[in-house]
Amino acid sequence: MKLQNYALGKWIEGTGQGQVLFDASTGEEVAIASSDGLDIGEMLAFGRNIGNRNLRKMTFQERGRMLKALALFLMEHKEKYYEASFKTGATRVDSWIDIEGGIGNLFANASLRRKFPDLPFYTEGDPVGLSKGGTFIGHHIMVPKEGVAVHINAFNFPVWGMLEKCAVNWLAGMPAIVKPATLTSFVTEIVVKDIIASNILPDGALQLICGNARTILDHVNYQDVVTFTGSAITGIKLKSNSNIIREAVPFNMEADSLNSIILGMDAAPGSQEFDLFIKEVRKEITVKCGQKCTAVRRIIVPNIYIDDVQIAIGKALGSTIIGDPRKEGVRMGALAGQEQRNEVLERLRELMAFSQLVYGDLDRFEVSHGSKEKGAYMPPCLLRNDIPFQQTGSHEIEAFGPISTLMPYKDLDEAITLSKMGKGSLCSSIVTFDDKIARDYVVNAATHHGRILVLNRESAVESTGHGSPMPLLVHGGPGRAGGGEEMGGMRGVKHYMQRCAIQGTPTTITAITKQYQYGGKYLESVKHPFKKFFEEIEIGETIITHKRTVTDADIVNFANVSWDHFYAHTDATSLEGTPFSQRVAHGYFVLSAAAGLFVDAAKGPVMLNYGLEDCRFTKPVYPGMTIGVRLTVKEKVAQEKREEEDYTKGIVKWLVDVYDETGETVAIATILTMVMMKGENKS
Repeated sequence: MKLQNYALGKWIEGTGQGQVLFDASTGEEVAIASSDGLDIGEMLAFGRNIGNRNLRKMTFQERGRMLKALALFLMEHKEKYYEASFKTGATRVDSWIDIEGGIGNLFANASLRRKFPDLPFYTEGDPVGLSKGGTFIGHHIMVPKEGVAVHINAFNFPVWGMLEKCAVNWLAGMPAIVKPATLTSFVTEIVVKDIIASNILPDGALQLICGNARTILDHVNYQDVVTFTGSAITGIKLKSNSNIIREAVPFNMEADSLNSIILGMDAAPGSQEFDLFIKEVRKEITVKCGQKCTAVRRIIVPNIYIDDVQIAIGKALGSTIIGDPRKEGVRMGALAGQEQRNEVLERLRELMAFSQLVYGDLDRFEVSHGSKEKGAYMPPCLLRNDIPFQQTGSHEIEAFGPISTLMPYKDLDEAITLSKMGKGSLCSSIVTFDDKIARDYVVNAATHHGRILVLNRESAVESTGHGSPMPLLVHGGPGRAGGGEEMGGMRGVKHYMQRCAIQGTPTTITAITKQYQYGGKYLESVKHPFKKFFEEIEIGETIITHKRTVTDADIVNFANVSWDHFYAHTDATSLEGTPFSQRVAHGYFVLSAAAGLFVDAAKGPVMLNYGLEDCRFTKPVYPGMTIGVRLTVKEKVAQEKREEEDYTKGIVKWLVDVYDETGETVAIATILTMVMMKGENKS
């Protein structure tokens, strides 16, 4: 069976002989992959002209809902992906990480839409005043780049590797060309076929190359983004491409690294943390047969516990059943292929030149229900390096398989130094129940790791473990790990957008951003905006309220109602040495009084108060002062129905500017209301 590529909006079978792909467990032929005959330059042009145009005109809310719909669709079809994944040597647990972990990225980024406006672009941060009179300000907007995200992925996660990246670029408004590792591309192809068949994505949003794509970097330009996951050697070669350098193409590299796990000095044998440590190490060596960019390669333990740790790890690994992952009871499958196994064995031989193999027999190990000769099996292996400061190869050579090296430290400073000797990693973990040890390790080791997990008896209850990067946290690391970042919630989305500083009057910046900027012109309306449906409300629309004089009785009554008897509000004799010249009104009274001034009491489209943001009290309000409110529509975000009988509605953000009789602001806040859309009734 020949795999198909998806290019220019159609499925294309590659010409030529192609590369034969095999079942990692049985050695049987699975498929042939070829990309011969594809016009890579045309694929990029199609993505820019069709896919980019379709995505960038959608709002963040629309893109987010698109991701949610796609995630739900793929979950309904997941079992066929498991069947394909078994052929890569992955167990059900291994495949769960890849398949449902990848779909989980779609769900997570779909939810992330709530942090973005209901617009195709994003206004970042706060405005910056550039003039004394406030008539000239600056701001930053972020717009989708006008190119294509080119994803060059590794063989170990054919589903997660695609979806964790595409979820982010789709939310940002960019299309993708996915180049999975050819070795396991037959799994990616099955998923992409379902994605295309779903018709959820707009035309051009996704293209797939299953075979060779060596020239793709020669066709990218400065509006494109390239991401790479794989070996550091390959990543450096790709990043050095002359066209990448000449066009200044953003290149995010996530490379395999020598990740470490540290056993805290407090976690003695017999403690809960010691047992958690052994369990985590066993999992990191055996899950995905050790073929994870985040897998633990260096096990750093107190020298007084090293023998106990060695015995315990050996015992834990001894219960691992190796074999065909389709069979009941198998705990560890095969490496992705025999070529991959041969490379791992070569790296193991290099490591054994200065480390002792203390667990694992390469010649005598059992395989359950699989072909030991035709499959790509190998046993879990534990090495021991007693002098890791002298024998530094453990910090330089990575065997990308079920292999890890045990090494001792005498104090936390040594543990930190050893963790850094890997010259940059994706992840490090420390297992300790002593928060001081945890703090000292994290603060001093964080420069060399993209992520640090602190594992103990409390966090273990819900911890996702050392090897699991999370969609809303950054995934990447310094140095050997590639120096890049992906995922990371909003940070990841911004990677596919161009940040641009804009300057002008508050009124002009309001018109550009569709978010009211303080100092901009008001749009005055005769009709109270609380009487308007969501669609009728305009950005910048403002009401100037009646005024109210604050009295001593107001302060006393509010103190009694709220039980807030802070001395500045209730004891005029205690004000010496404070900023206050007399008893001051509660800030929350000022805000409550403001609400009393701007709220329209009659039933209308406003359904409820949804929240409060960015509240500041900028000037004391004393008895006898008079306050008024300028209430301005700041931003609008439409919401979709969650249930059929629900209302169609949106969130309106209002700038509440409370001022005194001199016109000076005394309090400023953003309130959120839920507002019904026009003509909406429960069905």
